[in-house]
Amino acid sequence: MSRSPAELGEITLPRSRYDELDREQLAILVPELLLTGHLIDRSGMAHAIGAFGRAGMTEVAIEEWRLASPIYTRRMRAALGITGDGVETIFKGFQLDIGAPPQFMDFRYTVRDHGHGEFNLAHCGALADVEPMGEDYVVGMCHHIEDPTFDATAWATNARARVRPVHRPPRVPADRTPVCAWTVEIDPDIDPIELPASARVLETSRAARVELAAIDPADPGRPDYAGPLLNDLRFGDFSRSALIRMADEVCLQQHLLTLGFRHAVEERADSAAALAIMRKQFAGIAGLTAERLRTALGLGDDLAALARVLRLHPALNPSAYVDLDLRTVESDAGEQVLHLRLGQDCGAIADGAWAQLLTADQLAPLDALVRGVNPRFHTRAGVVRDRTLSVEIALAAAPFREATEVAITRFSTGAAFTFTDRGAPLPLTVL
Repeated sequence: MSRSPAELGEITLPRSRYDELDREQLAILVPELLLTGHLIDRSGMAHAIGAFGRAGMTEVAIEEWRLASPIYTRRMRAALGITGDGVETIFKGFQLDIGAPPQFMDFRYTVRDHGHGEFNLAHCGALADVEPMGEDYVVGMCHHIEDPTFDATAWATNARARVRPVHRPPRVPADRTPVCAWTVEIDPDIDPIELPASARVLETSRAARVELAAIDPADPGRPDYAGPLLNDLRFGDFSRSALIRMADEVCLQQHLLTLGFRHAVEERADSAAALAIMRKQFAGIAGLTAERLRTALGLGDDLAALARVLRLHPALNPSAYVDLDLRTVESDAGEQVLHLRLGQDCGAIADGAWAQLLTADQLAPLDALVRGVNPRFHTRAGVVRDRTLSVEIALAAAPFREATEVAITRFSTGAAFTFTDRGAPLPLTVL
């Protein structure tokens, strides 16, 4: 007689909310998630500057990326069967990192051998955002932030890897391309990088350890990223199962980066001030991401569209990390409303990720999110009962003004960025 997984003592993982999309939709979604993950800093760092000044903001940025990127790099490598410890493996990690969303951060790679390679950026959306702010901000990003964080990301693959600039901004002449160029060298004779103990605080987080469903190798399409490094990734080449796993992993990248940001902010501000900064960061990226998801997937602006955006929004995924339930019901007044229920016993709440910032009387980030679908949406005061936060979302008679936090995030050129089909990718052979 057959026995159920529960009877056998097996763990049944929650079904990914991205499982409702087809392969074509997922191929659109994954680069969107990579881009919106990158834009988290366009929201958060504006408020870090206001609280800590430019130098303090730089310290926060270094800390958040150094905390998060080694963890999520290893997760993505394991998920997609990316093996090895050489330059080629480091570059594969870059291609699936919210720090380097495709096309917006247009990395071009060269592999010389196992321990030597180069990359340059034909276009850098991050530089396009900060160049108008002046040379001090350019140096802060391209020198002070990049040096330790590139090494931290490479460290996840090989602790003896060193990423060093050939040239980088400020650009001379002002329109110089490629905008920067870097070498990556792995020297077996040098001492490995030792990350400070403070850089390992997220390793025990639920986001770092959450289990996700394995990729089905029988699913049509590419199930992994084994084999040679490609000059570009065409996400439509991957299987539906692989794309679902990628989407869930990219959401965890966003949570880990935000947890790193929270840790850095809390070291520099009291509890109330830190929470205020975190909610502003959440509101800014939540609203812009909702808008981009709605546009990318060709959705409308009604309750059904809102429900789909909420189910797919990275702040509320993956399902194994964020306990979310959505139901459309009829209110006592006869209007259609959306009930959102957020379980308080999930990993996101335990870690202090975005979901934990939503409380019965602190719903501004959720208001910003829902208005990315329709500016008339608004939340009604939430209630916590049986370890669940319940919120009602309805349409108002008139649109609301865009949240200041969303307007700040929209400053980025990434807000209106569009992806293009660049054709079939080519393998990069060792020179």
